[in-house]
Amino acid sequence: MKLRTPLLASLLFALLFSACSSAAAAPSDYDRGYSEAPMAVAQNQSFEMSADSAASGGAMAPQNTSAERLVIQNASIAIVVDQPEASMEAISQMAERFGGFVVDSYLYQQSLSSGLQVPYGSITVRVPAERLQEALGLIEDGAKTVQSKNLSGQDVTAEYTDLQSRLRNLQDAEVLLRQIMQDAVDSEDILTAFNQLNNITEQIEVLKGQIKYYEEAAALSAISVELTASQAVQPITIAGWEPVGVAKDAIQALISAMQGIVNAVIWLVLYALPILLVLGLPLYFLVRWLRRRRAAAKPAARKTAPRGKRTR
Repeated sequence: MKLRTPLLASLLFALLFSACSSAAAAPSDYDRGYSEAPMAVAQNQSFEMSADSAASGGAMAPQNTSAERLVIQNASIAIVVDQPEASMEAISQMAERFGGFVVDSYLYQQSLSSGLQVPYGSITVRVPAERLQEALGLIEDGAKTVQSKNLSGQDVTAEYTDLQSRLRNLQDAEVLLRQIMQDAVDSEDILTAFNQLNNITEQIEVLKGQIKYYEEAAALSAISVELTASQAVQPITIAGWEPVGVAKDAIQALISAMQGIVNAVIWLVLYALPILLVLGLPLYFLVRWLRRRRAAAKPAARKTAPRGKRTR
């Protein structure tokens, strides 16, 4: 589009400046110190120009500031309980008591090989990040067995800081565009500024949504719990006899026997066989040579032996 007024030139310059500032605003490096809390505070140093030093030549004075680290922490745990449904209700009440909420829950029945129907369940809750360990401890206390447990953390400080920087730049551009629309007199200039303003407003809303997601994800940790009924993991017993235990012992004995056979073969091939070859081959050729010598000596003895006299 042809620029007909200085107003449009100012508009495009403002948008270009906003985009360049957004690209350059991303930090290149962050302090790597972590804390156990999802929103830990890491101390670093920044420098700020004081009014007196600026007037006297621009000397810099260090000043301590704090920068928040944004870490998203989640957990997953698999437990064995007597009654999955009751345990799921207890976990739900715990999350609400802590100021969290239930994301989803699922309870179903599954048939074992014996025909017994046992319940299984899964539930995901969100609790305040600072109470994550406390919540996990309560879940473990209510379980008979903890089958697995996993904690994960994701540092999103860089992404979060970049989003905030981009948001500030877009908000500054929004203010400029609104001022341009107020000062513009040409309808085409007003329409161009209006279209650009709508575009920037949409980007601002998207960035606000992303920032809100990071803040909520860091403030509330997700805990995924898999619940198995204790009946599903108990061995079958018949008058004190456990077929599963006997089967395990038999399999272990078979494995031990196979290991013994394999060990014997390895010793035979790598240890005994070379020794037998070293000692046996010379002995074999010696015996063979002696047999040939004896076989060759018998015809010669027959030819040289005297003939006996005949009797009438």
